[in-house]
Amino acid sequence: MSMNRREFMQILAVASAAGFALNSRELLAAQGGEKLYDLPRFGNVHFLHFTDCHAQLLPIWFREPNVNIGIAGALGKTPHIVGEQLLKTYGIKPGTREAHAFSYLDFTQAAKTYGQVGGFAHLATLVKQLRAGRPNALLLDGGDTWQGSGTALWTKGQDMVDACKTLGVDVMTGHWEYTLGDKRVKEIIEKDFAGKVDFVAQNVKTTDFGDPVFKPYAMREMNGVKVAVVGQSFPYTPIANPRYMVPDWTFGIQDEEMQKAVNEARAQGAQVVVVLSHNGMDVDLKMASRVTGIDAILGGHTHDGVPQPVKVQNKGGVTLVTNAGSNGKFLGVLDFDVKGGKVSDFRYKLLPIFSNLLAADKEMATLIEKVRAPYKDKLEEKLAVSEGLLYRRGNFNGSWDQLILDALMEVKGADLAFSPGFRWGTSILPGQAITFEHVMDQTAITYPMSTLTEMTGEQIKVILEDVCDNLFNPDPYYQQGGDMVRIGGLSYACEPGAAMGKRIQDLRLKGQPIEATKTYKVAGWAPVAEEARSAGHKMIWDVVEQWLKSQSGGRVTARSINTPRLLGVQGNPGLA
Repeated sequence: MSMNRREFMQILAVASAAGFALNSRELLAAQGGEKLYDLPRFGNVHFLHFTDCHAQLLPIWFREPNVNIGIAGALGKTPHIVGEQLLKTYGIKPGTREAHAFSYLDFTQAAKTYGQVGGFAHLATLVKQLRAGRPNALLLDGGDTWQGSGTALWTKGQDMVDACKTLGVDVMTGHWEYTLGDKRVKEIIEKDFAGKVDFVAQNVKTTDFGDPVFKPYAMREMNGVKVAVVGQSFPYTPIANPRYMVPDWTFGIQDEEMQKAVNEARAQGAQVVVVLSHNGMDVDLKMASRVTGIDAILGGHTHDGVPQPVKVQNKGGVTLVTNAGSNGKFLGVLDFDVKGGKVSDFRYKLLPIFSNLLAADKEMATLIEKVRAPYKDKLEEKLAVSEGLLYRRGNFNGSWDQLILDALMEVKGADLAFSPGFRWGTSILPGQAITFEHVMDQTAITYPMSTLTEMTGEQIKVILEDVCDNLFNPDPYYQQGGDMVRIGGLSYACEPGAAMGKRIQDLRLKGQPIEATKTYKVAGWAPVAEEARSAGHKMIWDVVEQWLKSQSGGRVTARSINTPRLLGVQGNPGLA
């Protein structure tokens, strides 16, 4: 049977209207899908970049945020634009596959139409395709790779280490990797990565003498051009995550040290210098304005899917700053044309990974099946059915976070609950079964203990103010790149642009103002204090599993999201 293009398009329209995922590659090609990955080679130096995949080996759903507020100098600037404003800024046509990839708009319907994203087997196919036309291209892994799934937790990251070696990663930096503990990180680098993958991080030093823990940069020659990849790990690792996991290492942001590393690479003959960063995009933008000699910063941590680089002017010229999204959803392609010993031009494309447009690579698919096999039955256990959309990303709350909060309050018998503002975690469509794997996608960390603590009203406000400053401090170097702590049972108002200590207002429990001196029972999870490990607390995934199994008829109603009343941000392009 053969059809002309018009007939293809008619079938496409019917399928989309009916809410069917489009799995036929012929149909997808008729919509122009075949052109998405048709990226001609440009220049002579090539980088492929992914980051923050959070151990998602299989295709997933992932909803981009509708709240990503920028204040002060970040107001209305990338990456703090969402929805229709983002599409307008980058010239993306609404209602298209690209609009679905880069925005939250019409998420549920678009997800049903265009199918799942990511998956390492599909990523592997694209990497091979691009490398075939880009000789000696370097594949860069921006970190947050060994954490975020049940299998990554249970194998201590080995599933992802093996997958990245199979994928052909050349250079890597880290963040959540360090929560496996310093000994495990060193073991992987010294054994699994030896002679295959360079792990770089110029800002990680020993606490005693300030010696480098890892290589500061990797030098490679590509098509007759010397290139350097400088590593920048997440600078606040011992603060945002438990210090006891890396007791002898320091991190941080030191512009002078970064400048020294760049200068040294240039002195060794590097004609192209890129930074593989896990700072977060706002931090990268500031660093790019202060450090010279960097051609591009390929960034991660804040999970921003940014279609085009931001050009940052500094004393030495221009530095490109990118951020390549999360969950294996995107692959960045940066091509440089190097002439006369320096970059003369560039091309950049952030490619969404649509799993139904890219065939699964057989070698990678076999590996994934093998590493998942021992855990398959537990991962696929159905716990309940969600009647509403479940997602995490957003500055203040998400429906997945609300589910976790509701579970904590009910199971722990708390007045209110806190849940960390993690940006990782996959989405679930309405009517989809919630499996144990989905729960692990939200909770799989090495310090997963749930807690029940007595706090005064004053202590609660101090915590909220502190976390809020981490998110909205006008100076990016004082931000930590997560979202606001999620809150259950407690309503409040937030003014992001206010001064530190004055952003949180009107805290109420069941409609009544909380009292500064009164004590409340507060549930939470992911404590960073070392003593929490031996306190006998229930693991967070056990709490959520228990709550899900207790739901009437095995169904979870759509969550009513506890979002604060926002002040002073009306019309902000980061708020939809």
